[in-house]
Amino acid sequence: MRSILPKSWIFIVALVLAAPVWAEDSGRIIVTGEGRVTAVPDMAIVRMGVTGQASVAADAMAQVSETMTAVQAVLAEAGIAPRDIQTTSLQLNPRWDNRPRNEGEAPRIVEYFAETGVTVRVRDLAGLGEVLGAVVSDGANQFRGLSFDLAEPDPLMNDARRAAVADARAKAELYAEAAGVTLGALIELREQGAQAPRPMIAEMRMASADMAVPVAEGEMVLSSSVTLIFATE
Repeated sequence: MRSILPKSWIFIVALVLAAPVWAEDSGRIIVTGEGRVTAVPDMAIVRMGVTGQASVAADAMAQVSETMTAVQAVLAEAGIAPRDIQTTSLQLNPRWDNRPRNEGEAPRIVEYFAETGVTVRVRDLAGLGEVLGAVVSDGANQFRGLSFDLAEPDPLMNDARRAAVADARAKAELYAEAAGVTLGALIELREQGAQAPRPMIAEMRMASADMAVPVAEGEMVLSSSVTLIFATE
């Protein structure tokens, strides 16, 4: 007997028949896995600055420029590449005379305060202390922070992800065995979060301007979290 069903009905039936059986009939195991990798930092990030002051604005800026040129020369001598030195701020501000004024007397600028800041990436941690000491002795009079980081975190981050998946699968196998079922195919994998290393604030003690600065870099942690959904048989 010839079918008189519309073609659209036949298409719908085909979709229903093609649907995976486990979508409705099989059980599921949902687990979360965690992966952590520790690493020793291989790069330091130094934030420093130079200040100058004078009664004339141009003189204040000239002081800062001269000192920063000397600081950059020290960094270059220590092997710091130009791409690892970045100017992050440059300011020139007046300092006003705040003493009480007579009526009608205009405000007066006492002097000008100039300031510039740079961020420096130090890739050779063995010489970091000497670099800091030399920079200070050559005129950098502001330290705004020192932190440690990883130059290439992606391979380690992938190791953390692999560890998270392995942890989740091991839990799923354990739960399946305890429940008396067979672990089936992986239905879904979701990354809940991946935490790249945050720059670590360094321990820094300044002994004197002409001495190396002792630092301790410690370790960094990279972590990942995933959720796996398995079918059971």
